[in-house]
Amino acid sequence: MSRYFVYIASLLLTVFFAVMTVLDRSWAWALVVAAAVAAIGTVDLFQKKSTLRRNYPVLAHFRYGLESIGPEMRQYFIESDTAETPFSRQQRALVYQRSKSVRDTRPFGTLQDVYGVDYEWINHSLSPAFIKDDDFRIDIGPDCAKPYSASVFNISAMSWGALSSAAIRALNEGAKRGHFYHDTGEGSLSPYHLERGGDIVWEIGSGYFGCRDAEGKFDPEKFKVSAAHEQVRMIEVKLSQGAKPGHGGVLPGAKVTEEVARVRGVTPGVDCVSPAQHSAFSTPIGLLEFVARLRELSGGKPTGFKLAIGHPWEWFGIAKAMQETGLLPDFIVVDGAEGGTGAAPAEFIDHVGVPMHEALMLVHNTLVGLDLRDKIRIGAAGRIVSAFDMAKTMAMGADWCNAGRGFMFALGCIQSLSCHTDRCPTGVATQDPKRYKALEIEDKATRVHNFQQNTVHALRDLLCAAGLTHPSQLGPEHILRRVSPIEVRSLAAIYRFLEPGELLTKVPEHAVFKQFWADARSDSFDAPAKVSAMRIGKSI
Repeated sequence: MSRYFVYIASLLLTVFFAVMTVLDRSWAWALVVAAAVAAIGTVDLFQKKSTLRRNYPVLAHFRYGLESIGPEMRQYFIESDTAETPFSRQQRALVYQRSKSVRDTRPFGTLQDVYGVDYEWINHSLSPAFIKDDDFRIDIGPDCAKPYSASVFNISAMSWGALSSAAIRALNEGAKRGHFYHDTGEGSLSPYHLERGGDIVWEIGSGYFGCRDAEGKFDPEKFKVSAAHEQVRMIEVKLSQGAKPGHGGVLPGAKVTEEVARVRGVTPGVDCVSPAQHSAFSTPIGLLEFVARLRELSGGKPTGFKLAIGHPWEWFGIAKAMQETGLLPDFIVVDGAEGGTGAAPAEFIDHVGVPMHEALMLVHNTLVGLDLRDKIRIGAAGRIVSAFDMAKTMAMGADWCNAGRGFMFALGCIQSLSCHTDRCPTGVATQDPKRYKALEIEDKATRVHNFQQNTVHALRDLLCAAGLTHPSQLGPEHILRRVSPIEVRSLAAIYRFLEPGELLTKVPEHAVFKQFWADARSDSFDAPAKVSAMRIGKSI
């Protein structure tokens, strides 16, 4: 009967305090507390939805309470400084320090296990370089009517609606001060993106928010009007994203306010769903034709696409379409399965999509093998918060890096993991005005600017130490990884990198290319006949 002890005690105390209150009114408060606990226990005992509450009236609520604060308890008191879940305390502290421009040096040696498997570093030179100007830029779309010179570190796709208007304003103001770009995410080009004057990359998702007709199809006239804004520097077609590749986007109904619905062209209070695939095209060639059409409608602004790699033959189909048609995107942004700011089903967060580094190398290798790499720029996004993250990513094939969650930390995000609930404690990922009005835009814009600038400064210092003068000089030979307690290899030795034009003359001795390249099709995203035959054989 010990499981009923608290409930029985609350009943007895209720009777006792009732008697005492009759004798002395000052006991009334104790009676209210005891009666409330007794009422909870009585409800628990007779309800039929929870066995735990029936078997442990009142006591069960202590478990629920402790369980509800479990993530916070682990984050603040149990996890180590280097446990990435999804970002470590050390990573978050680095962003906070750089966003506030306070000292980010550390004493007494690294917390990393330098002899542990998978430890990575960049080798230094005995003849360090000197770099005076660290405003590293990448020219995108040099043959376009309106080319763009992008920073090597920018704000990744995060939609207004998922983020608050205050957060969007602060991000864009920070981008303006630092001369880097701010990706809108697929949630449309909102007034808050345009208010502060920072450079914009307009992301067009399968929902065509901001450029859709009454049926949710692409509307070229609406697109043309918005794309004409001077702040819109580039156009990005979103095929898939790292948080939930192959799933489409979902903005919970709690966040679809009247204003969000008006800007996106959807129904307020109802989950805003982006379809899993586009209606404007259905083949690799169709994708490239759509990219070319958007470039023309925008007046010649650099246009490309973003994707998270899944089936390799689908990416190969796009690459073959480039080769066959000569229609090239100006850039490709590779997103990784490390997830992102968007909330997603557990299985998608944990087990769908190719991680960013492997995806990036596949895209880079393919373009090198087709002799197209110098014509198409590559951006990459996926858990990037430090200068070393950037150096490694660019060494593996990227021209520039984007970060979403890193800039959220700069805004004050504490990784409470409540982005999808509309109850973000810092006013970053919410549409609740009581919460986001506490976010001071000017202060947070300064932090966004500081974080970007100080991270790029740190990248400069890494390059100088390595004897390099620009991030474009980074290669896989510069990054070392411990692969066993007694063996170290460079990324150039670990991974197979194609030679320029190699795919034009032969199928490389590379497992993925060897298996899927020959049968990939430019006119279809469907699986090659060989793969279909393998599936049939397996089912038999």
